[in-house]
Amino acid sequence: MTKTLEEIAAQLRDSNKKVQLIYAFNGTGKTRLSRAMKNLIAPRIEGDDTPARNKILYYSAFTEDLFYWDNDLKGDGLPKLVIQPNSFTDWILVDQGQEVNITRVFQHYSKAALTPTFNQAYTLDNEDGSKTSVKAFSEVTFTIEAGDDARTDAFKISKGEESNFIWSIFYTLLETVVAELSIGEPDQRGTDQFNALEYVFVDDPVSSLDENHLIELAVNLANLIKKAPAQLRFVITTHNPLFYNVLHNELDLKKKPANDGCYLLERHADGSFTLNTKYGDANKSFTYHLHLRHMLEEALEKDKVERYHFTLLRNLYEKTAGFLGHDKWGDLLNTAEGNKEAYVRLINTFSHSSLSTEQIADPTPQQKQTVKHLLDNLIDNYGYWKQEAQNV
Repeated sequence: MTKTLEEIAAQLRDSNKKVQLIYAFNGTGKTRLSRAMKNLIAPRIEGDDTPARNKILYYSAFTEDLFYWDNDLKGDGLPKLVIQPNSFTDWILVDQGQEVNITRVFQHYSKAALTPTFNQAYTLDNEDGSKTSVKAFSEVTFTIEAGDDARTDAFKISKGEESNFIWSIFYTLLETVVAELSIGEPDQRGTDQFNALEYVFVDDPVSSLDENHLIELAVNLANLIKKAPAQLRFVITTHNPLFYNVLHNELDLKKKPANDGCYLLERHADGSFTLNTKYGDANKSFTYHLHLRHMLEEALEKDKVERYHFTLLRNLYEKTAGFLGHDKWGDLLNTAEGNKEAYVRLINTFSHSSLSTEQIADPTPQQKQTVKHLLDNLIDNYGYWKQEAQNV
């Protein structure tokens, strides 16, 4: 039976499981599910200013949207990561004073010498003679500590390092939450701000980490979850099989009755969803590439090809290319009739995550046919697919 994301959010909320681990392919709706659950657990009520974080903490792409780069090209200044005005980071940095711990976590998963520095309050002189007050902890610069008190000029870190930094802020808060709530008597805690907290929703933290650090992150998160008191319930979504497998094993979910709490979130061509119980780790139960093929074939059959199906098609090519030993997924287009470069541009245009939906029109009928043409290219020209189909 298919459901809306809101109905799935309600199913997750009503569960009494401490951990619910969900595997979902990119483009399925993991981030929207986090928002649906947040709105369900802490709906906005007119006249009620209680922050949603009192009941639910969530990390997702929406969290990363709070940060943007100011490269100061006009003023020839140093690049800085600006934190948009919000109560969430103020709560962590100003109220909780977690600057040092955030740096500790960030450097652990990146480079020990890569150092974030939060700004102090200052006043900015504008060209028209007016002044702008910049509050403390609203900007971050990054430098490399070279020893002997020497450091590089501030520079723009990579997108992966940026995601790592933002995750470090959330993880530091989560450490604090678990430590405080583990104190049995509420009046003995250092703060009462976490007392009503019920849920933590984590969506794909730092998938840009290398495998060793990703495994370590998953192990650390699992240990933190195991330490958390019973009042806290966790929902974790990911598209990364390795991250899923480590959590699956570290949390001993395979020992739960019928893998209780392990799911695969699927999006159907009509926009509905299913949340199916999955047995075993990702290697045994997801058959990633076959599932992608099924999703694409279903969309083509129902003429429901959308932008995200190009992302699925690219994932399928990448998976097959990796298995067959090709350095580039585009190598597999050599067997497809037509212009290889045009196919690569088309797939990249629709699957590029940094382009907004406003910048890209919906696929045309001809572009939808290209999806079928390129899917057929994989199935017809690579015996790997026929062998895999026989193994299922």
